[in-house]
Amino acid sequence: MNASASDSVPACLAQSASSKDRTRLWAALAALLFVPAAVVIGILTLASERASRCVTYGEQCAPGLPSWVFEWSIGVGAVALLVALAAPPVRVRQVALAVQVLAEGSALLVILSHT
Repeated sequence: MNASASDSVPACLAQSASSKDRTRLWAALAALLFVPAAVVIGILTLASERASRCVTYGEQCAPGLPSWVFEWSIGVGAVALLVALAAPPVRVRQVALAVQVLAEGSALLVILSHT
């Protein structure tokens, strides 16, 4: 009887090891890819006619979204990254990853709105 009980324990461990949660990996990857995405969007924004005219002559400068939206997006994204990396429950990490991706997306939209 003890042999069958010990046989079921490794099966449970093998099953949980095979279904790994990759939210930590995706959170780190999203954070790493945010910087190049922000640089590319910044370059594309500066390459537009309106932005280059604004930088060169100070004409046709659009106000864009307020800078506090960008700052809050970066802050919320950083906190969500920390939660996604450190939280033990899988569901909390998944929600934190979703919040992180949405915050990073809104920060990129703020950069893009300055065309």
